[in-house]
Amino acid sequence: MQPLFSIITVCYNASTTIIRTMQSVAGQSCCDYEHLIVDGASSDDTLRIVNAMASERTKVLSEPDNGIYDAMNKGINMASGKYLIFLNAGDAFHTVDTLQHIAEAAVKHDFPGVLYGQTDIVDAEGKRIGARHLTAPEHLSYESFAQGMLVCHQAFVVLARIAVPYDLRYRFSADYEWCIRCLQHSRHNQYLPEVLIDYLSEGVTTANRRRSLMERFHIMCHYYGTFPTLVRHLKFLLRFMRYKYSV
Repeated sequence: MQPLFSIITVCYNASTTIIRTMQSVAGQSCCDYEHLIVDGASSDDTLRIVNAMASERTKVLSEPDNGIYDAMNKGINMASGKYLIFLNAGDAFHTVDTLQHIAEAAVKHDFPGVLYGQTDIVDAEGKRIGARHLTAPEHLSYESFAQGMLVCHQAFVVLARIAVPYDLRYRFSADYEWCIRCLQHSRHNQYLPEVLIDYLSEGVTTANRRRSLMERFHIMCHYYGTFPTLVRHLKFLLRFMRYKYSV
């Protein structure tokens, strides 16, 4: 029988973070899911932990990959669920009933292409740091992502039949581009007015952050036009400068 959700966790040498994620999935009040662990041939205790915590709903693949998005594509290929949820090592569902709330919304709204909600940022101990800096809007469309990645990747639940492979040309922002293409294929998107995901603050290096922003800029230009993208970035810069000199 097809599960409602395929929860995909990609990881590599994640022995310090995978426990929280697997506990979060196993503790959900909704059990209509499969949990796919896609490991990049870890050299630490990740696989031992995963196998020790695995249940009948867990499927594990461990082999070398070409980065996180290649691993996510493997997860998509493994998935048999109606919806895809990407929950990376260290991330967790916000409450034990989060998956149940998503399932109820899916049924109530006739299985929309995308279900989405808010995200909290947490530290290595799982303690809340604060809300994500971008707030998920009540109404979401393909055009919404011209303003940036308004919905966290982990809180973006996609109908599997409209999901596309990640574009491996992008090393740091393929998730942003993927969400855009999924929205292009979605006829209806449903907002859940609650926090869905606790997202682990990863501390991305400055160099990778800059490369990610550059990739995102090029993606915006491709999908939303170069001139409109430049105008939006100039407006953002002006807002930032006004804020900087007003404090």
